[in-house]
Amino acid sequence: MTDLKDSATAPVEGRTAPSAWQRLKTLTVSRLGPGLVTGAADDDPSGIATYSQVGAQFGYAFAWTLLFSFPLMAVIQAVSARIGCVTGRGIARNLRRHYSPWLLRVVILLLLVANVINLGADLGAMAAALGLLIGGPELLYVMLFALVCVLLETFMSYARYARVLKWATLSLFAYVAVVFAAHVDWPLALANTFVPRIAFDGDHAMALVAVLGTTISPYLFFWQAGQEVEELRRRQVKALCITPRSAGPELFRIRMDTLVGMGFSNLVALFILLATAATLNANGVTDIQTSAQAAEALRPIAGPFTFVLFATGIIATGMLAVPVLAGSAAYGVSELFDWPEGLGRRPREAKAFYAIIAAATLGGAALNFTSLDPVKALYWSAVVNGVLAAPLMAVMMVIAMNPRVMGRLTLPRPMLVIGWLATAVMAAASIGLLVL
Repeated sequence: MTDLKDSATAPVEGRTAPSAWQRLKTLTVSRLGPGLVTGAADDDPSGIATYSQVGAQFGYAFAWTLLFSFPLMAVIQAVSARIGCVTGRGIARNLRRHYSPWLLRVVILLLLVANVINLGADLGAMAAALGLLIGGPELLYVMLFALVCVLLETFMSYARYARVLKWATLSLFAYVAVVFAAHVDWPLALANTFVPRIAFDGDHAMALVAVLGTTISPYLFFWQAGQEVEELRRRQVKALCITPRSAGPELFRIRMDTLVGMGFSNLVALFILLATAATLNANGVTDIQTSAQAAEALRPIAGPFTFVLFATGIIATGMLAVPVLAGSAAYGVSELFDWPEGLGRRPREAKAFYAIIAAATLGGAALNFTSLDPVKALYWSAVVNGVLAAPLMAVMMVIAMNPRVMGRLTLPRPMLVIGWLATAVMAAASIGLLVL
């Protein structure tokens, strides 16, 4: 195995390596991208429902999970981004080139099933939130949201679409506003955030599994790796494994982009939990099963302003998350069959890729026209994600440690340790999800 430090940080001959401060100064908002969008997409309507339920049921008791899961989430997402940027290929394409075909087929099948169910739940939640705000037929809204997302993802240029997704992350500040509109018991909230309080019973264990499963999801791995490959193509930059000695600034950008994105994601999730704890739990409302129910329950307790903010946030985050869910499925399936893929390609250049985006999105929308219970759908989506997450994380770690794949840019020791710790935690969570 190569040196455990990034060999890419070595200076190019004849030049002085830039200091960490110099590199930090060059990292502006314009350079944030895949990590920021991925983190924001993690707070999708399904995630909002999970954090709302935990906040309503247990108050502030689980606030600590969103602080302590942050380094685990940040590192495993950085591993996926590193794989894409170093190899110039997505996760599925690396699996196809270097590992067993049956492993790849199982992974992509589970990813596709989980993503379609998640898409259905998110589109249904967006429609329900719009119905709460203006009334009208929710099933019509489901189809309208699905069609708009497909059309934007297919026909808008990648550069413009990436900017739209980036600015769409601002919608998550609605939940920051919700917290300050609510009456949070800050001493109690901060105590529960920084000091874990663990209870060993079925309800608390299930809530812990739900939070971890919602926070660290497989579709985010495929999306961020795929977006790093897109960025290489957009900027006409070679994969880092080809030019490892000059890769330091790019790896630094990935680390900072991912830290900012995942930090933003977990902070917003924490605010959602605090808001529902301060309003719903404090007033005896402890059973919330969907994000729309959470918004509706806030209206008589926290007032119409808080209700509107919460409901609008559900729609806005859904518009961000639906393309990520559909896009990650398209990356995985296209790489499985070695089809041309990428949002940077025109539809006629990657017909199958865009067809998968449309099929996954419309398939998720169609679930809302069946008798499928949305709560059960979310549960089984969580089960599939839980089953898939830990094995996929283990495979990603093996890929990122393999010099045949990564060249001189295998994982440094801190990422190695935290990445395997995150994998072990998710394995325990997925076992708990199946056993409880």
